[in-house]
Amino acid sequence: MSINKCAVRAGLGRRLAPLRLSALGITLALLAACGSPGETAGGSASSTVQVVAAENFWGSIARQIGGGHANVVSLITNPETDPHSYEPTPNDARTVAVATYVIENGAGYDPWVDRLVSANPVSGRSVLNVADLNGIAEGGNPHMWYSPSYVLRVADRIAADLGKLDPAGAGYFDSQRRQFEQAGLQRYNQLRSSIRNKYSGVPVAASESIFAYLAADLKLDLVTPAGFMKAISEGTDPTAQDKQTFDQQVTQRQVKVFVYNRQNAVPDVDAVKRKAEAEGIPVVAITETLDPASASFQDWQVAELQALQRALGQATGR
Repeated sequence: MSINKCAVRAGLGRRLAPLRLSALGITLALLAACGSPGETAGGSASSTVQVVAAENFWGSIARQIGGGHANVVSLITNPETDPHSYEPTPNDARTVAVATYVIENGAGYDPWVDRLVSANPVSGRSVLNVADLNGIAEGGNPHMWYSPSYVLRVADRIAADLGKLDPAGAGYFDSQRRQFEQAGLQRYNQLRSSIRNKYSGVPVAASESIFAYLAADLKLDLVTPAGFMKAISEGTDPTAQDKQTFDQQVTQRQVKVFVYNRQNAVPDVDAVKRKAEAEGIPVVAITETLDPASASFQDWQVAELQALQRALGQATGR
């Protein structure tokens, strides 16, 4: 992590606090003036649904379901970007302004999306808030793309929403959804089942709550103090007690694998990572967005699951 990024985190206080969008004020005002409230997003001449996803993990799923009947643009795509502290650009505002369908993560993860949407209200636009769909309130764990059950729910909703926006293509979108869920996620599902069956109950550690949903799905025993993971996720300092507990779990080898978010390698996480490596505990890096950016959702997740499977095998000898 760069010095500037660390400074940004320190200045945020709580990482989920509303972002300052003053730099976009003039741009947003101009965008709002350019289109009348009754204008349909994207114009009426095109039958292709114009989709904007705040993050590329949801964008990848939308692109696969939308196929040739949707044009999908993701705003956060750089694997080196921390989505929690992302600040939208004027180009982001222009992109959202012409979207027929907007997908935001919600739960305080990307509050700037609502501001961009509100800056240029148009008729016919649909907005999917993934957290609202899954019943995750602000302050809850926003990393829902690491929950297989939430991913399926989002895929189902995207297909349904696209079908409403383009009724003639409803059957096509549903077919694309089935292709994604049955064929696209096949290897992903196989790996999850294999890890669950072979390593259920194995104690593991994680730098933050990003791994919590997947650990539960895989039936791994995530023993890291919840307060430590939440603090790192939100950009605040863990308590001294949580730091001590986590340190003991690693130095006393009470965990078999340490999973950390490479896009949020703050000093507290780097310190634990070094201790884990010194103790011979396998370390697995995961990311919040697609890595590489050109990967599909399932290819990205499969690569991470394969790395985790190798680490568990190394640690347990199974």
